[in-house]
Amino acid sequence: DMKFPVNFFRLCGIISLLAATAVLQACSAIKIAYNQAPVLAYLYLDGYVDFNDVQALKVKDDLAQFQTWHRQTQLPAYIELLQKTQAKMLQDITEKQACEIFSDVRQKALNLTEYAEPATSAMATSFTQRQLTAIERKFAKSNTTWREDFLEGSAKSLFEKRQKSAVKRGEMLYGALNDAQLSLIALQIEKSRFRPAQSYAERQRRQKDTLQTLSQVAANPQDQERARRDIRGLLARSTVSPDAAYRKYQEQAIDDACANFAELHNSTTAEQRKKAVAVLAGYEQDFKVLAKQKPASNTPLATPSPAAYAPVAKN
Repeated sequence: DMKFPVNFFRLCGIISLLAATAVLQACSAIKIAYNQAPVLAYLYLDGYVDFNDVQALKVKDDLAQFQTWHRQTQLPAYIELLQKTQAKMLQDITEKQACEIFSDVRQKALNLTEYAEPATSAMATSFTQRQLTAIERKFAKSNTTWREDFLEGSAKSLFEKRQKSAVKRGEMLYGALNDAQLSLIALQIEKSRFRPAQSYAERQRRQKDTLQTLSQVAANPQDQERARRDIRGLLARSTVSPDAAYRKYQEQAIDDACANFAELHNSTTAEQRKKAVAVLAGYEQDFKVLAKQKPASNTPLATPSPAAYAPVAKN
């Protein structure tokens, strides 16, 4: 599950983490999705957990407060990164420069999970066995889709899916790619060290870890300190795998992604680079507008108590 080595300059990908949306196709969609983020995120989470009535009210409130924090503290950092990135887009870039940008984007994504940890651990103390089973079923369903995309089917069909996805990402930033660039992307995929079986094994490890951790937390609903410790550990293991072989593999994948992006960027024309700057400037302008809008609440995200999530319905 190679989450991090893609979408270098799609900072709207960070917004999609908050909004729980799929790929945003245009800058104008960011403002719409961002302002609807609490609703969209709730629907996404509810699709996994199936919240009871009390949980639903608390989760919606937490998401609204989370967005207030995000608007006030995170959007300015996105704007700054976009400005720095635009300054580099008219020139060739090195693999190291690509990885520096990627590392910055990755840290900003991690900020979201770190900030949401208290609310997440409080919510987890209220999960019922029915809800844990629902999460397990959702994992199984998503795994079926993952296998179809990366493991099952002919080598040709799997190659074409990856190629189509890579071309789409490139065209979102640079516009139409020429034949030489399309050939370059195909060659990069052929040379890729991506091993779907190893990625799938790590995906399953994370899911098993998640279910075991949530079960432990739900079994001790009054021990909020332990819940936070357990959830913090789960987030850490999801970010840095305890499997040394996978960590090495992930580092290779990141290195490859940095090199591939730099190579593709350095193949672009002056017009394509101007297009990239315009795309990033559009994101920047949208974030500036969003940052200035008054949030629904100025109340900071507080540490919820387990009682706030006490299950009373839909059990």
